[in-house]
Amino acid sequence: MIQSVRHEYNAAFSPERYQAFLDAIEHDLPGQLDFRVAETPVFVPKQLTDKLRRACDDIVDVITRDDFKALTDKAIPTGQLVPNEGDDHTQFLAVDFAVCRDEAGELTPQLIELQGFPSLYCFQPYLAGQFRAHFPIPDNLSHLFNVDTNEQYIDRLREMIVGDLNPEEVILLEIYPEKQKTRIDFALTEQYLGVKAVCLTKIQKQGRQLVYERDGRTVPIKRIYNRLIFDDLQNFPDLTTEFHLTDADVDVEWVGHPNWFFRISKYMLPLLDSPFVPASHYLSDLTEYPADLNNYVLKPLFSFAGSGVNLHVTPADLDAIPESQRHGYLLQRKVQYDPVIQSPDGQVKCEIRMLFIWPKTDPRPTLLTNLSRLSRGEMIGVRFNKDFDWVGGTVCFFEQ
Repeated sequence: MIQSVRHEYNAAFSPERYQAFLDAIEHDLPGQLDFRVAETPVFVPKQLTDKLRRACDDIVDVITRDDFKALTDKAIPTGQLVPNEGDDHTQFLAVDFAVCRDEAGELTPQLIELQGFPSLYCFQPYLAGQFRAHFPIPDNLSHLFNVDTNEQYIDRLREMIVGDLNPEEVILLEIYPEKQKTRIDFALTEQYLGVKAVCLTKIQKQGRQLVYERDGRTVPIKRIYNRLIFDDLQNFPDLTTEFHLTDADVDVEWVGHPNWFFRISKYMLPLLDSPFVPASHYLSDLTEYPADLNNYVLKPLFSFAGSGVNLHVTPADLDAIPESQRHGYLLQRKVQYDPVIQSPDGQVKCEIRMLFIWPKTDPRPTLLTNLSRLSRGEMIGVRFNKDFDWVGGTVCFFEQ
């Protein structure tokens, strides 16, 4: 999107150089990269950077409202309320924007989704470093906000996730972490923070204390850095564990309490009013359908990673949803991605995820870094981009 930088990058690009970049990742983290990393980062001009920050401010203004928790109590599905929430706010915030054009033809962000849940917080600074090591990235562009170096960034993460605890007493919670596509981030979390990924099935209960085995020792769990999504547990209906997320009788602190995954999600889109947020409605609130229904997308509120999304919704589709289930659906105005990334053989669409942390005593979240995804398919996501190149996960370098 910064034309001069894009021209220089593409002129320097070659398949061999890209393979060397991938080989370096494999050398550092053998067998851990299990998703496609795109051939290029995204170069974001200052005008769009400023709009992204304004868009985030509009969203944070709602999340910091005194009544936000009351407004989102119904966001948590029945049977998935995790006790001991305690927190006044989330500790992680990820906000996804499509890169579009406005009526004047200028680049503008449009909100797609958001989540009060960790993303690839440790992989992204590592990935930015690999791009700099293998390709020409101008020094005046940065993947970071509010810190100057990756070392300062990791220090901020460590302060919030580990704090004054022994890192062994903090775990990254997942289900079968060694099989997750995001396991490269888990490996880097352990490398940077000393926090090990532990499977839900490996956690034991000793009275109210949670423990796990590490190097032949029984280690107490004092804090959980949560990366486990309830939706994933539904893939294992016969799973037997000593610890369940809904247990109330455990003495443990959450960093990233599971309830915030639901509170800050598609559920809160109708609460937002901003030029950077497309109109959204709970289906149960509509007395009539929009006249231009073809310009809307139907999303189930309680499914994730694009599951169940209907891009070509019709009145018949809406009529088929029983009245008792309509509260579980969102009708959102479609966003028109503008293919703004110049690849060697055409234009590619782009989505930018802004990544925040929110220490418990801070009044507002702090923007630290980002993630980006490139797509040639109808939607952003692996299954819509099979057999394409210049697509996949990447990182943005911002003009600030």
